[in-house]
Amino acid sequence: MDIVESELIKQRQVFFTELHPIPDQARAAVELLLGIEGIISAEADSRLLLNVRYNVMQITLEQIEAGLIETGFHLSSKLLHTLKRALYYYTEETQRANNGCPRGDSNCTKKIFVVRYANRDHRLQDHRPEYWRKYF
Repeated sequence: MDIVESELIKQRQVFFTELHPIPDQARAAVELLLGIEGIISAEADSRLLLNVRYNVMQITLEQIEAGLIETGFHLSSKLLHTLKRALYYYTEETQRANNGCPRGDSNCTKKIFVVRYANRDHRLQDHRPEYWRKYF
């Protein structure tokens, strides 16, 4: 059975919550996701909506969202979004299994952590007031 390449390319929407220290979570997520293997494109439609295109044989929506959650993003927990998310997770894992790709094959989460670590400010950060720093 031949698999058409277009069936392996998925386009999904990721919705974020309103209450977050970063008001524009979608743009921050775009910067994080670009460069991850399997992700073709990521663009922010609004402050809370991210459109992402990816190859399901290399990465799944579940892995993408797990990486976003682990790096501090807050996904929408509205009922409709949760149901869609569960349906996408199931269908993508089933499609991967039918094509001979075992569950947990990708290391997407590790790559997201590496990108996040590389973009962090690594200078010494002492949160004590200036006048306390000279004391042990």
